[in-house]
Amino acid sequence: MADLKNILTKVLKEKLDSHEDFLLVNVLSKESFEFMHIPGSLNADVHQDDFLEKMEELTGGDKGKEIVVYCSSATCQASPSAARKLAEAGYSNVAHFSEGLAGWKEAGYEFERAE
Repeated sequence: MADLKNILTKVLKEKLDSHEDFLLVNVLSKESFEFMHIPGSLNADVHQDDFLEKMEELTGGDKGKEIVVYCSSATCQASPSAARKLAEAGYSNVAHFSEGLAGWKEAGYEFERAE
């Protein structure tokens, strides 16, 4: 399979700041997402059986929609796993933010928490 497309922290921040039309998806557990996530991101736990159904719901069935997935850090395998699952399911515009929450924090950017 082709190499995963990676996105850098700075590029992700620019995409968010310019309100580009893409889905930013935290693929960790609901509990982790509620504790801390990048502002504007949605949650679909890659370890749940309904991950692809949840992604179909989030994209409205548009497999060409730009999707950026992320997890906790560069050593976390959840976002690469999610990106591969999405590619195998026919999603054509998937990138993963490999630096994840750790990279976002290191860059000094803010997080959101569920209320």
